[in-house]
Formats: sequence, C-alpha cells, structure tokens
Amino acid sequence: MIVLKILTRLIAFVGKELVEVIRRPGAIVSLILGPFLIMAVFGMGYQGYRRPLTTVLVIPAESGLPTDLATYQQVATGMEIVEIAPEPESPIQRLQNREIDAVIVAPPDAETQFRSGRQSVIEVHINVVDPVQQAYAGFLAEMMANSVNATLIAKAAEEGATYVIEQGQAAQIPAEVLGAPTRAEVMNESPTDPNVIAFYGPGVLALILQHLAVTLVALSLVRERTTGLLELFRVSPVSTSEVILGKVLAFGLLCGIISAVTVGLMVGVLGVPLLGDPWRLAGVIALLTLASLGLGLVVAVISDSERQAVQLSLLTLLASVFFSGFVLPIEEFNAPVRAIGYLLPVTHGIRLIQDLMLRGWTNAGWQVLALAAIAAVLLVVAWFALRRSMSTR
Repeated sequence: MIVLKILTRLIAFVGKELVEVIRRPGAIVSLILGPFLIMAVFGMGYQGYRRPLTTVLVIPAESGLPTDLATYQQVATGMEIVEIAPEPESPIQRLQNREIDAVIVAPPDAETQFRSGRQSVIEVHINVVDPVQQAYAGFLAEMMANSVNATLIAKAAEEGATYVIEQGQAAQIPAEVLGAPTRAEVMNESPTDPNVIAFYGPGVLALILQHLAVTLVALSLVRERTTGLLELFRVSPVSTSEVILGKVLAFGLLCGIISAVTVGLMVGVLGVPLLGDPWRLAGVIALLTLASLGLGLVVAVISDSERQAVQLSLLTLLASVFFSGFVLPIEEFNAPVRAIGYLLPVTHGIRLIQDLMLRGWTNAGWQVLALAAIAAVLLVVAWFALRRSMSTR
C-alpha cells in the first residue's frame, strides 16, 4: 500500500512536469533546435584555413636580389606579398599601426655571410598578442626559410657550385651553412608578449559580463511577469521607460562592481597587463554591459517562462563562444557568419578589451560605435515590446 502511494505521487510529479513542458512548445523548440542550428551555422561558416598574412618584403639595394613580386609570391607560403620596399622603417611603422600583418627583411649581405661560413638571417617582424598566432607565424617563417634555402641550393647546383671549391673555401664553410644558407628569426613588435592566461583573460571577462547581464535581467523581468507583478505596473503610474531604466541602472551597477573586481584580480593576481587608459576600458565595459542588458531584456520579452529565459541565455552564450572570435578568429568564417558574429555584443567587447589591456590602444574604433548601436537598437526593441505587454486593454 505504501509503495502504491509513493508510485502514485511519483507519477503525478512526472505528469506535472511533462504537461508543463508540453504547454510551452517554444522551450522544446529552443532546447532541441537551438544547439543544432548553432552547430550547423558553425559548420557551414567555418572555412577551415587561416587567412594569408598581408606582408611587405624589404629587399635592400645592396643585396642584389630581384625586386619583382612574382619572384617571391611562391616562396612565402601562407603570406601574401603585397609590396616590395627598399628600407624596413616605413613597413615596420605600418606593422606597428596594424595596417599589415608581417614584414620580411631580406639579408643585405647573404653572399658575404655564406663565404664567411655564417648563416644569413631573414627577419620576420609580426605584431600579435595571440600565442597561437605567434606560433603560426614562426611556423610560416621556418617554411619560408626552407623554401629560400632550397631555391639557393638548387641555383648553386645548376651553376655547378664550383666557385667555392675552386677557391679552396669548401672546407671552411660548415656543413650546416652549406645545407641551410639562411635562417628565419621572428621578431614580435607587440608591446606585450602575453601567455595564454593573459591573452584569454579579457575574452573570458567579456563572455562572463555578457552572460551575467543577459541572465540576470531576463530572469528578473520574466519573474515579474509570471508572478503578476507586471500586471500591477499596468495600473500604476510606473512607465515602461522607468521599468527599463531601473533595471539597467540596478544590474548595470552590479555588473560594474563585478567587472571592477574581476579586472583587479586579473591584473593583480594573474598578471594580465593593463596598458591602456583605465577610464577608456571602463567606458568599453559600460557599453558592453548596456548592450548585454538590452539583449537580456529582448530575451525576457520573448520568453514565456523562466525556464525558456535560461535556455535562451545559454544558447546566447553558446553562440558567443563559437562566433565571437573567442576560440577561433572571426576572420576565418565566411562573410554571412561573420555578420552574425558582429551582431553579438561580446564580439566587439572581446576585441576592444584585449586591445586596451594588451596593446594600450585600439585601431577598431568602429567597434565602439557598433557596440553603442547594438545597445541602442536592443533597448528600443525591448522598450516597444515591454510597452505593448504593459499597455492596458
């Protein structure tokens, strides 16, 4: 008898939960189709290869090397040679301004170095803070040096390589120099050389901030609607603008405190550099928070329960991890998927916070305007939707 009663209660609980889910088909659709669509878009949008590095090649006049682009296009694997320059100063300045990706400086005295039994150095200048991209640039530099060496050795073989032997210098040249006349050295022009924690720290901060703002404000508004508090707002003097402004100020203050503590821990404990103006960083964080709160309000007005609001918040987080540039550079996606990524506040937040903390400045001023535009559009959409639901009938 006791077992029967327990079974009856369990069946009642199971039935209640199933009916609750079935009564909200939107939650089922978002739970099943949401992750599937995100993975499908990711699979169709990810190109699977890195963009060639826009490169300027410096050929000193005294080197005697050819100065036409076609000669070097096939040698520099993974690099797109766009210009040949005689001096390194101007290209390196462009590199520091982040107008190009790399500068390759050919050795001016390769033949003299070879006859002296020394390797020539091919300087590869880059300007990156991503440890993965730095390793990738080093790999490309090694491939380029190997290609140059193979070309030089093949050319010497075609000419018979008799000059050095006739002069009795073959014994003076080490075997490693004969086999590899040149070697590549990568020089990073970035103001910092962060480790993995320092590089990904700003991105984690942006992700946490967006998810926190979206979840808190969405649950707050949905809870007020499901408990009937929104019905009281309809007959009270409280306006839609006051509701939205109150929530933005309250949760904005909370997110601001959490952001300040997190940045302090990143800089003081984890050793993440902060090269930029702290007030500019605070401004970017404020814009990211405002846009994220607007996104959370939109999630709230389209959700019919706290459960669906949580699901949509988690789907937003999942999409942000895939498409914001946190894991893979956004440039590696095709144009339609990049457009989706740029609609997410966190995409702009990651880039701007990384630039201000790790570089001290940013050349992506348009992303500040984009973040402000996203915040304005989302808040206006949320205001119209909430005003409609609060209007008396």
